[in-house]
Amino acid sequence: MSGFLFHETVFGPVMSRRLGVSLGINLLPVDYKYCTFNCIYCECGWTHGKTSGSKGLPDRKEVSSKLEAKLKSMKNSGQAPDAITFAGNGEPTIHPQFPAIIQDTVKLRNEYFPEARITVLSNASMLHRKDVFDALESIDDNIQKLDAGSEEMFQRINQPAGKLKLEKIVEQLSLFKSKLIVQSLFLRGSHNGTPVDNTTDDEVNKWIGHLKTINPAYVMIYPIDRATPEQDIEKISFEELSAIAKKVNGEGINTKVFG
Repeated sequence: MSGFLFHETVFGPVMSRRLGVSLGINLLPVDYKYCTFNCIYCECGWTHGKTSGSKGLPDRKEVSSKLEAKLKSMKNSGQAPDAITFAGNGEPTIHPQFPAIIQDTVKLRNEYFPEARITVLSNASMLHRKDVFDALESIDDNIQKLDAGSEEMFQRINQPAGKLKLEKIVEQLSLFKSKLIVQSLFLRGSHNGTPVDNTTDDEVNKWIGHLKTINPAYVMIYPIDRATPEQDIEKISFEELSAIAKKVNGEGINTKVFG
């Protein structure tokens, strides 16, 4: 299945359950998902093996030009964004010009809507690049994915490319020294006949252990919201997610459920 794709480089604004009025930036191809993960729940569908779409990756000038045009249009219509969000059809930090694009975006935000927050939704796979890490430290909302407690569940749910391990992700996230938000999606079901469940006591306790190491500003917990590429997984109830959040809050880490 193709999934829910964003067919523009700058899209929206959309109403986000977590970010309010969000103007989106997609640094990936507009015709398929391009990512370092192949998450079984991703609304964009399965990750393609190819490295460039029919229109390739947008370059720095194109992103800046399209973003400025949209911000001017919103300014003229009296519509203000709460957030300018890097999301789209995969992992935004893959883009080779990501740090420079962040600099351009900060400048444009300051000119047109200084109250808007610059947000990046990332899977933490590119944090070994210092320029990416530094760029993420410079924004308002650095939102990083952490969906598992064990290495086994990380591999089953997120299916990372290469040899990336959960332990390395936790180590790198802790280097932000609390200047980040962790987002975690909970689910259960199966994939290729193998059980998948990050809601068990063992998984949740290990996940909380990682959160204590990372020490984020706060944690966003949420369930599946759209159709998923893997059909045999279920949406977790708000009540069950709230019980998980209560455990995290009990450890002194601010947590909110987004149903």
